[in-house]
Amino acid sequence: MVEIFDDLSNSLCKVADLAEFIRLAHSSATYAKAAESACCAISGLVERLNTDIHLYNSLKTVVKNGDIVSTDDTDDHVAKLFLFDFEQSGIHLSESDRNKIVQLNDYILQVGQQFVAGTTSPRTIKLNLIPDFVKSVFVCDNENVTVSGLLGDSMNPIIRELAYRIYLQPESRQEQLLQKLLQARNDLAVTCGFQTYAHKILNGSLMQHPNAVMDFLNKLSQDIEKKAELDFRVMNNMKLSEYSDIDGLAPWDVPYYTQKIKREKFKVMSSEYSPYFSLGACMEGLSNIFNSLYGIMLQDVPLKLGEAWVNDVYKLAVIHESEGLLGYIYCDFYERRGKPNQDCHFTIQGGKSLSNGQYQLPIVVLMLNLPMPKWSSPCLLTPSMLDNLFHEMGHAMHSMLGRTSYQHVTGTRCSTDFAEVPSVLMEYFAADPRVLKTFAKHFQTKETIPDEMLQRLCGSKHLFMASETQLQIFYSALDQKYHQGPLMGSTMNVVEEMQNNFYGLRYVPNTAWQLRFSHLVGYGAKYYSYLVSKALASWIWQTYFENNPFNRTHGERYRRECLGHGGGKPPWNMVADFLKKEPTPNLLAEALIHEIDCKNEQLKYVKDIYEQVK
Repeated sequence: MVEIFDDLSNSLCKVADLAEFIRLAHSSATYAKAAESACCAISGLVERLNTDIHLYNSLKTVVKNGDIVSTDDTDDHVAKLFLFDFEQSGIHLSESDRNKIVQLNDYILQVGQQFVAGTTSPRTIKLNLIPDFVKSVFVCDNENVTVSGLLGDSMNPIIRELAYRIYLQPESRQEQLLQKLLQARNDLAVTCGFQTYAHKILNGSLMQHPNAVMDFLNKLSQDIEKKAELDFRVMNNMKLSEYSDIDGLAPWDVPYYTQKIKREKFKVMSSEYSPYFSLGACMEGLSNIFNSLYGIMLQDVPLKLGEAWVNDVYKLAVIHESEGLLGYIYCDFYERRGKPNQDCHFTIQGGKSLSNGQYQLPIVVLMLNLPMPKWSSPCLLTPSMLDNLFHEMGHAMHSMLGRTSYQHVTGTRCSTDFAEVPSVLMEYFAADPRVLKTFAKHFQTKETIPDEMLQRLCGSKHLFMASETQLQIFYSALDQKYHQGPLMGSTMNVVEEMQNNFYGLRYVPNTAWQLRFSHLVGYGAKYYSYLVSKALASWIWQTYFENNPFNRTHGERYRRECLGHGGGKPPWNMVADFLKKEPTPNLLAEALIHEIDCKNEQLKYVKDIYEQVK
């Protein structure tokens, strides 16, 4: 039965995924419009199938009583995932509750879209409320000042404070939208039979339960507090050295001094590093890493006429030394007008075992926004662009190296709190001097990047890890709090409580940062996934690759026991089997703390900065 359902899902996804990508990426408005029509049509068909009671009952019978043919653990797990997808639509409920769920889902979508639109809207105050000497910085008319951002890079602390207080001031409509969104989500969860929306979202995830998420966040918060205080002390000392007559470090100062200290102490300037990171060199480096770890190579394949959506896309075949062709990666790397301004990975076709004994090869697209090559130089990447390239290629390898029987669980189609692990792990390779030295060569002189430059670059990536992690803990705890039952009072009360409990710099009265937090829509109740993925990637790196980032034995094991499963094995079981330890909240938190301690001690540039304030 599960094979039948996956065949049906495969037929739908091959149309829906391709249409959605073309809608977003194609340079022709005609193609994009046609793709949008296809998306609407396929969405309607999926909705009808999701509410087909006969399909649901057939699947439910198999899950409950077993199939007429023998099945294994993967078959049973995927069948349960299909059944859960059905029940997300409330098909197992009464007709009135099903109708309520449809209405709630539509309402949540509409309110969420309105909230996201409001997260970037400017704020306006009366012109006479700000000092004359800063008025030239802001957009002003005869009566009002308009602030469109936090201006965190301003050298003037008064400007930073004004922008922070104005841009984050409460806004009644945005507050109402957020309250409506949270209430509707809670109503949806309760109607579907869950205690809270967080319980609904975490069902089937690695962490499994909201209590486990909060145990992880509380443990990490407790262990990181003193380390974050040290970060803030470094920043505070720099601020006081510049302005001894004003208050100490405030939330609006953190972005400025984080970048200032990194810039002055590490001198990591893009113009210095980019010549060593040509796109060709970086792709060669990735191919060498994948060859060392998995025995695969990336091979350029000519495009057929009409195969690409723009003329500067290129196609890579992923070829294993003994298994042959594993799949295709389309690389849409260069910036262009109208292109989505976000680096991302698209699944176009999932891997799947076919009834004729063959394997349906995975096909993905990597979309970046890199600068076009110039007549005098190739495409040169900044250090952050390099990180993004490695991150997105981690997603691609998850898709390529998965060999799941079912496309429903192919590659990145797994729980959100594991999906980012392969991509975040690749960032560790991008931050390792031994890896960078294998490909970082000056595009003109061909000289390998000097060790001293590598030490500065890697040090800059690890400075202030504690305070940056603490900020993510606060964000995650806030998200969890918002989704653990009906909201009591305003969202303002919750953000004040969470910031004062989980962040080292106290809440600033009459600011509403949560009304700018667009991730509450796309990552509601699962924003914690970034930290869990980071913890798991750190744990995997420390256990298997830190001693030797080119270890073939460990690479093969990682492929076989993690990447190969996609979402076809319960994530908790998969991680526990691979690490030979249960991924408890405490051990996950300890992995991140251990990394921070080691890097602060090992990296000379980082160690020297902290020694000055201890």
